[in-house]
Amino acid sequence: MLPIQQLEALVRGKKVAFIGAGVSHKRCIEQFVQLGAQVTLCDQKQSLEEFGEYADTLRRLNVALSLGEHYTDGFAGQDIIMRTPGYEYYKPELQAALQAGTMVTSEVELFFEYCPCEIIAVTGSDGKTTTTTLIAKMMEAAGRKVFLGGNIGAALLPQLADVTPDAVAVVELSSFQLISMHRSPKVAVVTNVTPNHLDHHKDMQEYIDAKRNILLWQTPPCRAVLGYENEISRAMQSDCKGEQVWFTRLHETDNGAFLRDDDMLCYAGDGSVIPVVSRADVKLRGLHNVENLLAAIAAVWGRVPVEAMRRVASTFTGVEHRIEPVRTLDGVTYYNDSIASSPTRTIAGLRSFDQKIILIAGGYDKKIPYEPLAPEILAHVKTLVLMGATGPRIEKALREHPDFGKTDLMILHADGMQDAVQKARAAAKPGDVVSLSPASASFDLYPNFEVRGRDYKRIVMALQ
Repeated sequence: MLPIQQLEALVRGKKVAFIGAGVSHKRCIEQFVQLGAQVTLCDQKQSLEEFGEYADTLRRLNVALSLGEHYTDGFAGQDIIMRTPGYEYYKPELQAALQAGTMVTSEVELFFEYCPCEIIAVTGSDGKTTTTTLIAKMMEAAGRKVFLGGNIGAALLPQLADVTPDAVAVVELSSFQLISMHRSPKVAVVTNVTPNHLDHHKDMQEYIDAKRNILLWQTPPCRAVLGYENEISRAMQSDCKGEQVWFTRLHETDNGAFLRDDDMLCYAGDGSVIPVVSRADVKLRGLHNVENLLAAIAAVWGRVPVEAMRRVASTFTGVEHRIEPVRTLDGVTYYNDSIASSPTRTIAGLRSFDQKIILIAGGYDKKIPYEPLAPEILAHVKTLVLMGATGPRIEKALREHPDFGKTDLMILHADGMQDAVQKARAAAKPGDVVSLSPASASFDLYPNFEVRGRDYKRIVMALQ
């Protein structure tokens, strides 16, 4: 039976509820209706009209609706509930449905269940999108057909009919996707684990345990690639079921990818060390991107020729919103690092410049500590423009740092992105760098970091 036929056998004639109509669910709802499911959409929106153009599709597909404040009432009597990553797995309404015998799953979980080809997946607090993209590019450079998805790119399940056994699926996984998964990829990468999303997880341990699911269900032959420099990802060595390799920028290893003293990115295994690419030839900015590249090399080793890895390393300039050059105006270069929704991300961005910069930071409060950011701002920033709910928290962490009085850091406050860019521009001189790297989520002003980054770029491009 073909994978798409297996999926059809699961859903045909079944009552299936989708939580929310995000990008991936829109594709899946259409697919499930075509496969013969009776679909209900459960969404906080109050009426069909609030779905805009998508309302016509819902009417055409004859989708039942459970909307408004009590939208979770639609969970009752369903055979399957399709969870969106944004809806927490341990919410009482979902757990009650599980107890009642409903199957609770997700687009990614079903793809892992039925995917006929090898899966390489990446998780981590930082670096996962760039690492995932690099792996996909390397596989493509080696001539493989690649399906890229998960927390990045298009939904994978609607593409199931096109996936052949000789292809490769490269998947980025968030903690929200991993928390309920009971299948792991053939090659699993954990970049690092630092405090993040603690507004959604019960505690740090729940967040770590969610990440561990990328390893726990592996069956040999399999590979686990772990970040050596991060204490939590290093400790996951005990979870590995098959081959385990490291990636490290600060140490040499005889088992994995590392940055050698002569600035050569190398891979060590079976008693030999093979140089891959010189750091001078790497197009991506920042040492954190050297780590992402090392993680990708370790993931594809033995599957991709070294020449293909080298070609990607020396041509790939990065993913949108990740230290992305926007423009140079009046001698000032503007960068968009909107992906930096946590302090560790912003720290990596600051360290990628070899001069003190003008930083725009602040946003929605995810309840993560800002004390670790303070010394990095003092070392790498000359003017700080703060906005959003976390602005005062970041300033407090700075003012309480013992070295604050020894610096001439200027702190400005803005009442939104337009104001922040104007204040940054006024403070800048020719030769300066301005970077949006918020160290905070976007949800106070924007639906996600992409919308925030594009708004910033629009404002910067409109400067006269």
